[in-house]
Amino acid sequence: MKKYIALLFTLLFNYILGLKFGTNVVHGSNNIDEKTGNLITPITLGTTFYQLAPGIKPGISDLNSYEQGYFYSRIGNPTRGELERTLALLENGKHAAVFGSGMAAISTIIQLLKSGDHVIAMNDLYGGTINYFNNIAETNKIDFTYVDFDNMDFLENLQTNTKLIWLESLTNPLLKTTDIKIISNIAKKYNCLLVVDSTFSSPYLFNPLEFGADIVLHSATKYINGHSDVIMGAIICNNDNLIKKIRFIQSSIGAIPSPFDCYLTLRGLKTLHLRIESSQKNAIILAKYLESHRYVKKVFYPGLETYKYYNLVKKQFRGTGTIISFYFNGDSEQINKFLKSLKIFKLAVSLGAVESLICLPALMTHLQVSKKIKETIGITDNLIRISVGIEDSDDLVNDFEQAFNNI
Repeated sequence: MKKYIALLFTLLFNYILGLKFGTNVVHGSNNIDEKTGNLITPITLGTTFYQLAPGIKPGISDLNSYEQGYFYSRIGNPTRGELERTLALLENGKHAAVFGSGMAAISTIIQLLKSGDHVIAMNDLYGGTINYFNNIAETNKIDFTYVDFDNMDFLENLQTNTKLIWLESLTNPLLKTTDIKIISNIAKKYNCLLVVDSTFSSPYLFNPLEFGADIVLHSATKYINGHSDVIMGAIICNNDNLIKKIRFIQSSIGAIPSPFDCYLTLRGLKTLHLRIESSQKNAIILAKYLESHRYVKKVFYPGLETYKYYNLVKKQFRGTGTIISFYFNGDSEQINKFLKSLKIFKLAVSLGAVESLICLPALMTHLQVSKKIKETIGITDNLIRISVGIEDSDDLVNDFEQAFNNI
């Protein structure tokens, strides 16, 4: 009980003081270990916990793993609880649940629906999301419609069975966005849940709940952990009944991360703001360099004035991010030679970590997506996606320059 009171006091203290992101991300919920005074959340490896009496399951009714009592680590774990509280704090949300992967979080959200329900989704989504929707969720008779949100007229005449609208804050890989407030107002009008996958933005640049989203989703593998050594997903929301349903599905199917992965993510999370600030500075330098290069047809980066949604990004986000995509002006042989010539940029999937990565989405992140869908949304064989890291900007530009020169 003392721990519970202390935690409530801390949260109230943070609210009154209005602590900034950098302070909150370092200190989390200030959950100092009572027995040792340890400032760092310990790794609790136990799978089962002592009960005071039969039938009393302390911690079960606490949606954010508060209090001292736990029952079984699949249902709740102290290390996981601290990570969940910290993520809720950073998203200005009430509840958070973390999962064994981003895809586990995605599938949990879809399992909130029932057979016959309809989902409207952006047509330029992460390949894994599209694959899950088309090849698994649709077999359970959940219907999906993919649309270009540049024209939102269709949203004023939703189907009676439309129960969910699925967005990405910045789409993967073409970095499209939309006005979340407008979509939120329409979703509420038609009693739909609004889900925003905010992986590309992270809690540092954008908080969708403040713009009316019902659920925020992250592949915590990316920016939240930031070191390419953890696979994890996260869901954040404000609704008590919604988080109960999410946690029931989570515990029932066992879609949980290990305590050690939660510890690593808490550790990586402490430098989220520093990592993104450093990577953003590199990204704008690299984007401007690419924009003027003869081997580049078109650059997509929210920090460029030529970016289609430049004004919306300034209004909606607190920064321009660290992802750049561009169409290579050359054939497949030239593209392969360019990619093989890079020294610092590593050819690999994933993003949002300290090291700079580069990939060819059509043949990597979106390999399993049908050719017809890829052609429709513009994911061609000459589209390249970059995740800019925290290395020295001169070295990154020079690496691109020498690779272009080798073509």
